[in-house]
Amino acid sequence: MATRTRNTERREDALSKERIIEAAVEMLDAGGESALTFRALSATLKTGPGAIYWHVANKGELLTAATDAILTGAMPPADAGGTPQEAIRAVAIGVFDAIEAHPWAGEQMSQLASQSTTLRVFERIGRQVQALGVPGPAQFFAASALLNYILGVAAQNAAMARSVQQGTDRTEVLDMVAALWNSLDTDEYPFLRTIAAQLRDHDDRAQFLAGVDLILAGIATLTRPA
Repeated sequence: MATRTRNTERREDALSKERIIEAAVEMLDAGGESALTFRALSATLKTGPGAIYWHVANKGELLTAATDAILTGAMPPADAGGTPQEAIRAVAIGVFDAIEAHPWAGEQMSQLASQSTTLRVFERIGRQVQALGVPGPAQFFAASALLNYILGVAAQNAAMARSVQQGTDRTEVLDMVAALWNSLDTDEYPFLRTIAAQLRDHDDRAQFLAGVDLILAGIATLTRPA
């Protein structure tokens, strides 16, 4: 009995929950959610499924933990300093960069199972909205506008990443859409024809931050005396 106990302790020390999550993230990055199975994870970690189930109950719990690890590591410290606007931008770009590097996390954040991760982002944004001096009744709308924008862009990036994984290059997609806009009727779609070239050449990160700044500019109007 003593020998069996020592072996179990060595296995649990070697196979921590953190190591399981790290391996899961690597698999998700390489092949997306469909690539993550407990059989494949067991092979990667050179262990049996039972050892993994000791730390995580199922695939859903593992996906949530992996998403949480990615987003938590990407956000700046809460006491990083700077203005509330700078803190909001830092959180937003941290989430953006994390999902750019790990597209599967963008899909997970929109699901109920990953609500704890999303709530953490919401809390960080909400505190800064309060620090801006937004009146109480408007705080929910201001913070949720920022959160919904961030999650919406995350979902878009995840969809684009799926297209790339299926063999379609981002540049090809933008060229195709820009060409479509250019072919639209001039009288019916004058605006889309005007910005078609900008769509083709735009930088996703710069576009994202411009959107955050536009929302922050709108929020600023809530703090001005009537």
